[in-house]
Amino acid sequence: MNRVILIGRLARDPELRFTASGKAVATFSIAVNRPFSKEKEADFFNIVVWGKSAENCANYLSKGRLVGLEGRLQSRSYETQTGEKRYITEVIADQVEFLEWGNKEGQTPTRRNDDFGSVDIDISEFQAMDDDEDIPF
Repeated sequence: MNRVILIGRLARDPELRFTASGKAVATFSIAVNRPFSKEKEADFFNIVVWGKSAENCANYLSKGRLVGLEGRLQSRSYETQTGEKRYITEVIADQVEFLEWGNKEGQTPTRRNDDFGSVDIDISEFQAMDDDEDIPF
């Protein structure tokens, strides 16, 4: 089984390219905070997204934006111009969730929730129920 789930901030803007057959591919990296780190350390992961999701990432994401993604790890190798062999491990993302919204030109992003779970709720929007007859359980 090869599944990866990450939540982090973009370390650089996405780069959008197209293959010879016309399929879109976006690459970017994200910084994921290490839990329980007193030094505020982070790990950086290279992300690859294909198809329509790649185009959406390139159009709506920018450096610093918070994203959640799910995918798989993939390793590959290549040779440099000097003949040196290099290895790289990437996350091939199947699903990318934009956790902050705003335009790419620098407008202040807004969060969908705060600290991954505590949501601001206006209690005045709710009303008390008088009896339990309408509750389905």
